[in-house]
Amino acid sequence: MRIEHHFRRVFLNPPDIGGRYSALSFFGLVPAALIGVNVAKLLDHAERMVENSAVGVAAHDSGGLWLGAIMGEAALAGRDKVTLICSRDLRTFGYWVEQLIAESTGKSGKGIVPVESEPVGTPDQYDVDRLFVYLRLTNELDAEVKALADAGHPVVTLELDDLYDMGGEFFRWEVATAVAGSILRIDAFDQPNVQESKDNTVRLLGEYQKRGTRQAAVPMGDAAWQSGGAAIYAKGAPAKLKSAKTLAAALTAHLSQIKPGDYAAFTAYLPRTAQSEELLGMMRTAIRDRFKVATTVGYGPRFLHSTGQLHKGGANNGVFIQITSAHPHDLAIPGETATFGVLVDAQALGDLQSLQSKKRRAISVRLNSPDAMPNFAAALGEAVAMLNAAPEKVGSAKKPVAKRKVLSKARKSAVKKTAQKKKPAGRGTKKKRATVGCKR
Repeated sequence: MRIEHHFRRVFLNPPDIGGRYSALSFFGLVPAALIGVNVAKLLDHAERMVENSAVGVAAHDSGGLWLGAIMGEAALAGRDKVTLICSRDLRTFGYWVEQLIAESTGKSGKGIVPVESEPVGTPDQYDVDRLFVYLRLTNELDAEVKALADAGHPVVTLELDDLYDMGGEFFRWEVATAVAGSILRIDAFDQPNVQESKDNTVRLLGEYQKRGTRQAAVPMGDAAWQSGGAAIYAKGAPAKLKSAKTLAAALTAHLSQIKPGDYAAFTAYLPRTAQSEELLGMMRTAIRDRFKVATTVGYGPRFLHSTGQLHKGGANNGVFIQITSAHPHDLAIPGETATFGVLVDAQALGDLQSLQSKKRRAISVRLNSPDAMPNFAAALGEAVAMLNAAPEKVGSAKKPVAKRKVLSKARKSAVKKTAQKKKPAGRGTKKKRATVGCKR
């Protein structure tokens, strides 16, 4: 193939490295080199963390082991929402960490929920299920993070000197995720539920090819609620959703199922645009502020290989809002009967069916066009306002959390420590500070 297609060079990656653990393999390094990254410098920083995490290094000095122990023990104590706060130039690092943690730990009814890109709130907008990790390159978020720590929320601070320290962070988080998985007693290196959604998609596409119609390819069934511009599909939908007079009222019925300790997940099978980013950010923040629950946003089909494993394999503490739309500018797939729109719809329905088979609280909102997103966002905002006006009717997180397990005395002692993460001797580098604070 290299000769036939005149490839300049072929890089053979070891076949036993899972995709989410491959950032420091050819899968990550070749694209990095192509965009101008100094790969040798990146790997030098990674090597420092490797030495820092070697056998014989004390646990409290081992970057990956130290972080993984905190993540795993915090999850066992009820703080199972690892919330990333990143300096501006580090924000996209969360995309990778999200996949690493979610796909590695979300199985066997357990899991750590990674929360990335959620706007930083005030301390009273969070419940007692958060563990904050602050990746600090610059100081623009210091005041907000200090407020969280001063209020008693546990905050891990990982300080970076420059962007090439990301080489070390890749290794640190890979080790930490494996350690956290061991503490949770799960295998951090498989993804048993990812294939289920794929199989559903293949089946739905097969139905399309047999029947030859778009409707047959995406047999959504009867809508639980429908109006001129949107329809909601849900298995076992609440009666109030089915009888709702408006989209806002229908969404209120779904959101009222949220209770303390849950997380709300938006899964959008829509074009990723500046507008969709802004609207999804507004919606997740409104839900976070109302219920004090963690929120996640994923674009399909990408998230199927990220939080998708956690959604199906993790604990049943997610409330899901899938968003799809018609495809006004659909394109054919060369050599295939199905269009790209049919493929996206089959992936969305396949994922919804997987969620429903696990009895997750999930709805699929079908818009008549991607341009209807502002109307949907307005309806969701109205739904949150309705819930604010009648908090006693829902599982409000404003009420005390009964019998909620907080950090035990021993775990409090462990995470109160402030540790100096030592660089290997003889490297001529500064010490990297990594600190934890917890007053609960």
